[in-house]
Amino acid sequence: MDYQAGMANMITIPFIFFIQILALGSKSEAKVSAIIVFGDSSVDSGNNNYIQTIAKGNFEPYGRDFPGGIPTGRFSNGRLPPDFISEGFGLKPIIPAYLDPSLNISEFATGVCFASAATGYDKATADILKVIPLWKQVEYYKDYQKKLRAYLGDNKANEIISDALYLTSIGTNDFLENYYGTLSDRRSQFTVQQYEDFLIGIAENFVRQIYSLGARKLSLTGLPVIGCLPVQRATNLDDRLSCVEERNRVALEFNGKLKTLVAKLNKDLPGLKVFFADAYDILLRLITKPSEYGFEVVEKGCCGTGLFETASDGDRAGEGKSSTLHIIRKKTTNNFH
Repeated sequence: MDYQAGMANMITIPFIFFIQILALGSKSEAKVSAIIVFGDSSVDSGNNNYIQTIAKGNFEPYGRDFPGGIPTGRFSNGRLPPDFISEGFGLKPIIPAYLDPSLNISEFATGVCFASAATGYDKATADILKVIPLWKQVEYYKDYQKKLRAYLGDNKANEIISDALYLTSIGTNDFLENYYGTLSDRRSQFTVQQYEDFLIGIAENFVRQIYSLGARKLSLTGLPVIGCLPVQRATNLDDRLSCVEERNRVALEFNGKLKTLVAKLNKDLPGLKVFFADAYDILLRLITKPSEYGFEVVEKGCCGTGLFETASDGDRAGEGKSSTLHIIRKKTTNNFH
């Protein structure tokens, strides 16, 4: 395959996402000094490589279109949206994982990722696969700030912290792995609406905490069409391989509450600009009109049968396996994880 053509195809989804984030940056008079990332596998650039969990993406076929063709821990064939967003703002094209022991604060000064695949707002979600909970990501961020001040001095560090763009993409696992999963007690503790409110409360506390630490430009990504992810389609006993519309309704309901929270935070916290990034409509357009974006298969994951296989650290030899939480098969290359 022609490399330049492949790169053009790979940019499709991140570019759509980038347009939304660019709207936040363009409304701010301050420059974007760094990209700082919190969340789950949608934005994890490799932190799970360095913790004891089976939720890893550091083996093939992951990374096949990444520079050098190597798996990095990103649950993707190539770069993730934060990488493209960083490059779009004139910063580095690859956001490094904070837990990478080969890197130091000089590599993190203009961009760093604290995200962890399989995590969620709810600490109980992170406990399922022993990954990094959101509260711990904030603790790593505090540690990052200390190192940044020691490296650059207080004034320069504070400038980077306040001018940075904070990207947060999280929440899918709270529903699919946790609330609707088989290893959780949450359904006996909450109705789904109560659980949504519980997560919104955690999201608000998170934003207020990083605001108190200096964050002033923040993107909160909503839930995608979770009922259309391959594992949900495959386990839809009523209409196999069709979307589970009840799950999609939950996603829309949660997103509505998240939008209300965004409006509240913008009103309550002076100097803060919070932006709601709509992952639902983006993915829905890809699913309903895949050919317009160069895709041909939307009901299966990219590898294996695309239905149930989920590769882990212990079965790397299983060629072609890939998490069925991540979708989409391209005509020319497996573009999404």
